[in-house]
Amino acid sequence: MSLSDTRFILLRNWLSQYFKTEVSIELICGDASFRRYFRVKHLANSYIVSDSPIKLVPILPFIYMAQAYNKAGLIAPKIIAQDDENGFVLQSDLGDEQLLNQLNEQTVTDFYRQALSLLPQVAKVTATEEGTLPIYDRAFVERELEIFIEWLLIKHLDLTLTQEDKTLIQNAFNVLASSALEQPSVGMHRDFHSRNILVVENGLGLIDFQDAVIGPVTYDAVSLLRDCYIKWPTEIIDVLKREHFSLCQQHALISEDVTFNQYQTWFDLMGIQRHVKAAGIFARLNHRDGKSGYLKDIPLTLTYIIEVSALYPQLEAFGQWVELNVLSKISEV
Repeated sequence: MSLSDTRFILLRNWLSQYFKTEVSIELICGDASFRRYFRVKHLANSYIVSDSPIKLVPILPFIYMAQAYNKAGLIAPKIIAQDDENGFVLQSDLGDEQLLNQLNEQTVTDFYRQALSLLPQVAKVTATEEGTLPIYDRAFVERELEIFIEWLLIKHLDLTLTQEDKTLIQNAFNVLASSALEQPSVGMHRDFHSRNILVVENGLGLIDFQDAVIGPVTYDAVSLLRDCYIKWPTEIIDVLKREHFSLCQQHALISEDVTFNQYQTWFDLMGIQRHVKAAGIFARLNHRDGKSGYLKDIPLTLTYIIEVSALYPQLEAFGQWVELNVLSKISEV
């Protein structure tokens, strides 16, 4: 960013008009999209403003979800003002203390327990003022899985897939999609992990929820417990996984006849699907968007895929293929 940045000039002028005076504006960060965030100081007050090129990143999904989450009793940014023409959104400042920064083996159980306790509220948000949230259907799942093939296997690793490879991958994708679609559907944050949860004065706040959909009941829990950016001991995750299962039962998010074994299968396969997608997205962020910092997170996503696939006969060959043909080649690129 520079003072001659065209969008920054537009943003500064819009804020000056809104506050009727000059304000202090500091770039905080960009995210994994084309969006940027700034902290705005006016008198003794602090705000956040997002800058989203309107043709690339629509602002209404974020605004509507923020309002819906606040209405549901969740802590989310409050929308103060918006510029629909340029894509600026002025919002309350929840701070920038990511949950990730507070986690260690002594604190992770309590913090994750707090985060999981928010999911029944998240699950009940299935619509906004704009209407019902998009449905995470088979076409949606398949589009996400294809990112892995297009951007990681072909673009990043330059792999030539044989017909045998394609069949193996497709069979695995069919297993993952079917498992996702047989789960009960609930309101889903869709990016519920330790970088998108903020530690605030009165609890945990949620951000980056503009891609919310209605989808599988385990999706948000596995996003948190098998985070793409950090891994915790199995014994810690096993306890928390059972607690989420109990929460789902208590809040009638799953039917009484769903066993923990069934839940665990859904959870595990949902995690594989999400890590397949994430590995592809991390490669796409590098090649399409020039954001190379996410490449370092690919090995962990692949490790999850390999370890969990080994537990399921219908996915074991896929996990072995990923280990031999993908993980082993990542360090060479």
